[in-house]
Amino acid sequence: MTKEMIISSNGHETMVAILEDDLVAEVFVERERQRGVVGNVYKGRVSKVLPGMQSSFIDLGLERDGFLYVAEVIDTLEEFEKLESGDDDEKDGEAKAAGSSRNRDEIRPQAKIEDLLKEGQEILVQVVKEPLGTKGARLTSHVTMPGRFLVFMPAVDHVGVSRKIESRDERARLRGIVREFRDAHGFTGGVIIRTAAAGRPKEDILSDLDAFHAIWTDIRRRMESSRAPTVVYREQSLVGKLLRDLLTDEFQAIRIDHPQEYQRVFDLVQRILPTLAPRVKLYSKPFPIFDEYGVQAEIDKALKSKVWLKSGGSIVINQTEALVAIDVNTGRYVGKKSAGRLEDTIVKTNLEAVKEIVRQVRLRDLGGIIVLDFIDMEDKKNRQKVLQTVEQELKKDRSPSKALAVADFGLVIITRKRVKQSLERVLTEPCPYCSGTGTIKSSSTICYEILSEVKKIGLDLNGHRLLLRVNPDIARALEEEESEVLTDLRQSIGKDVTIKADIQLHHEQFDVMAV
Repeated sequence: MTKEMIISSNGHETMVAILEDDLVAEVFVERERQRGVVGNVYKGRVSKVLPGMQSSFIDLGLERDGFLYVAEVIDTLEEFEKLESGDDDEKDGEAKAAGSSRNRDEIRPQAKIEDLLKEGQEILVQVVKEPLGTKGARLTSHVTMPGRFLVFMPAVDHVGVSRKIESRDERARLRGIVREFRDAHGFTGGVIIRTAAAGRPKEDILSDLDAFHAIWTDIRRRMESSRAPTVVYREQSLVGKLLRDLLTDEFQAIRIDHPQEYQRVFDLVQRILPTLAPRVKLYSKPFPIFDEYGVQAEIDKALKSKVWLKSGGSIVINQTEALVAIDVNTGRYVGKKSAGRLEDTIVKTNLEAVKEIVRQVRLRDLGGIIVLDFIDMEDKKNRQKVLQTVEQELKKDRSPSKALAVADFGLVIITRKRVKQSLERVLTEPCPYCSGTGTIKSSSTICYEILSEVKKIGLDLNGHRLLLRVNPDIARALEEEESEVLTDLRQSIGKDVTIKADIQLHHEQFDVMAV
């Protein structure tokens, strides 16, 4: 697979597209006034402890308090160090060595939240999930800071090595570099050596360690000098994070349309992967870079519910608060006469849809529960083939995800980790007219509501005529297809009814006035 990174920046907004084999696979957006908070570290204050939910709310100085579950609270450094002690082979691997909350729960009895935190207490926390909708940020006190070759964990005194580094000599060399640095600088923070460190010169490893040492020194200074709530560490910019986490030899080009951003990217790539520095290209054509490489067209499609397949079939994507529903339709695709049974046509459409669905899930950054409603297949082997294809395609996705089939219903359910707003939520806002519902009441419905309202207040008119102030669409309906409603209105009050069309009124709004 060949990859390209396309970066568009205008000083206010930075957008990054990842192309895989010339297809847009992922899009990232960062706006200067709306910088994400995942990865940021805060000196927070406990605002509320909830024993019933074994969690607490932490004031971060943001719009909403963050949410901290008991499994994400470090009670004492000593106890957490005991957790991390033992055979190094049991702690190798970046994810396992960092210690998921599930593993922590299995190893030690879980303390109660009311024993760990008190209201008003100050605590160092890190954001692991962006605020979504009405929910505040998800937090942890197990702070981790990824570098290019290492992961730093300030609350742990341990050096681990990724399991993917199999050579004993290389593992010993890398661990020795880290331990030598720790001894020389009195540096007690935990370090996980990432797979990318294999074969890297000592200077590269020391570069990460120097950066971590400086960051932690600054965090401690800010902790001592600032009152909670306050941010004590901000995660890198979007481009910096993506280069740190994604950059490999697979990337054939990194194209940027902003001269200053180009220079920053070139310098960063020169430092972390100098062999790839020549692949950093400054785009200087007058034509927008996202239009040049087809990114804008894909973004525009990603904001629509229907996506056409090459065969003529389609998928329809609908986001709700609780889940995402994706429906597969054959559309214009009916197969060839020689293709055999209808089942063959259905299977081909479903398999084609799988690849596009997973691409759209990544492109739109859909998360939570995703329900896929494939076209019904009679053969159990075909249903299994579609599920296996879903699982295979999901391997391309960096976000943790899992797929399972719902027997006899033709459904596949995907659970995908959601840490930030979807592309649609970032680039759009609810329609001010329909308030995000996607529908409004029909003109006939509004006419009947007016009739009901007039009958309710008829006795209070005291012989006065009636003035109806309505949207122009409703005025037209009352005079044309719903003219009988207007006749009923006049009969019910025994007086004339004047209709005044007001373009400033919402379609569903109307005023009934006695004149």
